[in-house]
Amino acid sequence: MDHPALARIEQAIERIEAAIARRRVAAEAVAERHAALKSRMAEAVAALDAVMAREGAE
Repeated sequence: MDHPALARIEQAIERIEAAIARRRVAAEAVAERHAALKSRMAEAVAALDAVMAREGAE
């Protein structure tokens, strides 16, 4: 039979591991949103550059 203290330690470890997994998922989601935003910003800057180049050519 397990000692009650060992059972509590095992439960605590399980909670810590679950929290780490949730944070990892959240960090990956933030990284994906950051990459998408970075891509959209690059497209917007390129579009602005094109408009400014056309205005300069006229």
